[in-house]
Amino acid sequence: MNSRQLLKIGVPQYCLKTAKTAIQKAVADNKIRGKELKERVQSVVSRPEDFLEDSAFSQLAFELVDDNREEVFEPIDYQVWGKDGIDDGALSQMDLACHVPSARGAALMPDAHHGYGLPIGGVLALEDAVIPYAVGVDIACRMKLSVLDISVDSLDKKRHQFIDAINRGTAFGVGAAHEKRQHHAVMDADWTVSKVTREKKDKAWKQLGSSGSGNHFVEFGIVTFTEDDEELGLTAGEYVALLSHSGSRGAGAAVCSTYSSIAQSRLHKRHHKLGRLAWLEMDSEAGQEYWAAMNLMGEYAAANHAVIHENVSELLGSKVISGVENHHNFAWKEEHGGKEVYVHRKGATPAASGELGVIPGSMADPAFVVRGKGNAASLNSASHGAGRCMSRRKGKEKYRWNAVKNDLEKRGITVISAGADEVPGVYKNIMEVMAEQQDLVEIVARFNPKIVKMCGDGSRAED
Repeated sequence: MNSRQLLKIGVPQYCLKTAKTAIQKAVADNKIRGKELKERVQSVVSRPEDFLEDSAFSQLAFELVDDNREEVFEPIDYQVWGKDGIDDGALSQMDLACHVPSARGAALMPDAHHGYGLPIGGVLALEDAVIPYAVGVDIACRMKLSVLDISVDSLDKKRHQFIDAINRGTAFGVGAAHEKRQHHAVMDADWTVSKVTREKKDKAWKQLGSSGSGNHFVEFGIVTFTEDDEELGLTAGEYVALLSHSGSRGAGAAVCSTYSSIAQSRLHKRHHKLGRLAWLEMDSEAGQEYWAAMNLMGEYAAANHAVIHENVSELLGSKVISGVENHHNFAWKEEHGGKEVYVHRKGATPAASGELGVIPGSMADPAFVVRGKGNAASLNSASHGAGRCMSRRKGKEKYRWNAVKNDLEKRGITVISAGADEVPGVYKNIMEVMAEQQDLVEIVARFNPKIVKMCGDGSRAED
């Protein structure tokens, strides 16, 4: 029996070698094979305690019995920011994440809401392990803001040019790509770090400079600095800025799917409740492959934004004079509490002391350029946005897109395309979220959206 057949009848991934050795012994000593052999293996998997003294299957039985033992230990504690606005599902998911054996620190941000595995807005530090689903499907989903050398009044006077620049500078939708392949040095990186990245390199190249679907957007707006900022090289005042939100597209999703499946196949039965919180040990081959692939997806996501901003600014005939960008949906090797840990920020912004980042609101609400305060209790983290307060399905049921679009137009916000699942009403109040995390970040500047483009073709969400 091969590995695929053994997995199909319930033999755990980590028991395959033992199972094959047992089968060879059973065939040699007991002369069983075919249907009888398959049924015997199934019996061992379902009732391992009955085979602890079996001459052929005892070792496999011992491993499976050990696998079924309950592991009792105290979960770690975590701090919550903005608890009153967080749904019970997110809190339950965070409680469960704190039961991961290698968990050494955790926190929940004020934009938190229910997700898959780790909740959106969840921060989790592990020792010697990484959880693909605690990073997320859209690996290295990223914010990028570029300040442009163009007058603020041009947003009204030449609005059609701004709209044209966005429409031609990127592409939205599942599987969306530019008609002409874009170029960036990231495509010269080593894409052979894992089988999946090697196989997805061509797809990644086709999608380079595209924005996908879900909550991804590209928008123009006015960013206001109330004080001079020496680090950014900007004086107090108003500027036109380009803001984008997207990640590693199809390649990143494939990396997550591949390595989360591997992690879940290795999850002991005694940890079955953890489900998508299955981890890969960093001293394993799969753990090292995932880490390399995840970091490559981080480089690719950054390149994706770089291409978008270069395309759009060139089409507009402007130059970038300053900017801020940051990942979320990523894991970083950091030191906290005197230990080296892998900090997963799923929908959370890095906010070490002095670290710059961008926290968006919605298509009608402001985004904020922030500087981290390095709060140890949050593992140097902050929210990654306003956070959803309504599911996509409920949003589509409650709101009529054309009515929302017309209302926004009256408020001076042009939305080129989007869907009812991304209207302002499906998000929490960004001002309240920012108020809940004053001990995590300080506000450097405020960005007010004026021209917004999101996926409007009904594609499934890629975020």
